[in-house]
Amino acid sequence: MPTRRTTLAALAAATLPPLASAQAGLQSWKLATRSQTGIHDVAPAPDGGVWFTAQASGHLGWFDPASGRAELVALGSGSAPHGVIQGPDHAAWVTDGGQNAIARVTWPQRQVTLFRLPANTPYANLNTCAFDADGDLWFTGQAGYVGKVEVKTGHVSAKAAPRGRGPYGICATPTGDIWHCSLANSFIARIDRRTGDSTPIPPPDRDGGPRRIWSDSRGRLWVSEWNSGNLSMHDPAAGNWRSWKLPGARPQAYAVYVDERDRAWVSDWGSNTIWSFDPASEKFEPHKLPRESANVRQILGRKGEVWLGESGTEYISVIRT
Repeated sequence: MPTRRTTLAALAAATLPPLASAQAGLQSWKLATRSQTGIHDVAPAPDGGVWFTAQASGHLGWFDPASGRAELVALGSGSAPHGVIQGPDHAAWVTDGGQNAIARVTWPQRQVTLFRLPANTPYANLNTCAFDADGDLWFTGQAGYVGKVEVKTGHVSAKAAPRGRGPYGICATPTGDIWHCSLANSFIARIDRRTGDSTPIPPPDRDGGPRRIWSDSRGRLWVSEWNSGNLSMHDPAAGNWRSWKLPGARPQAYAVYVDERDRAWVSDWGSNTIWSFDPASEKFEPHKLPRESANVRQILGRKGEVWLGESGTEYISVIRT
């Protein structure tokens, strides 16, 4: 069952102007917080701001692009949040590995509710989450778990994932089906929403290391492969795969996101670049990041905007399309 607590909002006066960038369409801000946040994932908020997980400080962050101001909302003792998304209720839903719980933060009230994993569940190393067609939240734990929060009842369940440790990225298709991927065991999997069981499907490169996964408008799954440096696409309807190697000598594909035009966006740690990929032309377009070792772990957006959290620099950036 969830537990409730009041939040402590730490406001940071952030009046820095946007950092000029040589890359057209890219705008960046240094997070003006009193201490390092350890920014990890980002997600557009319903008020025009952008949420981010502050993994090092144990907060949900909120960034205002209009003013450059950042705010931190405390999630609880021992918090170490990883993923954040906006729910159907317009609240922020956060995977909090430090508390072994899913946190819901209402917006704009900023009230925190924790949905703790069952008492007999070991440390799950919670990673990312997604909502299915029924409005329930599914999540991954890299220690080897896939679980669900039944939002109406608050019931939380967790199940051992196939082949053990590795579950990382997760996404919902337009029909509300849920897919996740395993970094350590190199597969993607469709979740049976009734039983919670996962059916693994290996990518063409059996050691590719799928890290993140995202659905396009047709229900095709786009996968960033950390080990192989591939951007791969699985079409469940056709049952086939296609793969494209990221440009460069040693690409490392971390985050993947598909925008409203069905263009795929991938963060490449190897070249410190965000690549956009047009499925029609099968061509990559580079968006070079101006700061070394930006280490973008998550990409998410809204119409005309692709948001990035630079975990290596404490910057938050947007590419306007």
